[in-house]
Amino acid sequence: MANEQNNHEPDDELRPEYDLSHLLSGGVRGKYAERYREGTNLVLLAPDVARAFPTAESVNEALRLVIKLGEIQQRSAS
Repeated sequence: MANEQNNHEPDDELRPEYDLSHLLSGGVRGKYAERYREGTNLVLLAPDVARAFPTAESVNEALRLVIKLGEIQQRSAS
């Protein structure tokens, strides 16, 4: 019998190759807390869009233009 009655520890069935304790140690608590507070959003761009807008600044510039165009359109519709 692998787990005797007087032994209160459960059998460890986890294979040694699944031991991630060496990978999971050394984490930094709150590493991204400040970035979260700033409201950083990460968005995955489709490959074709990423080619057209390779930097964060180019994406932001294009989106600001879309916002301005929408505002202009709303004003002209009023």
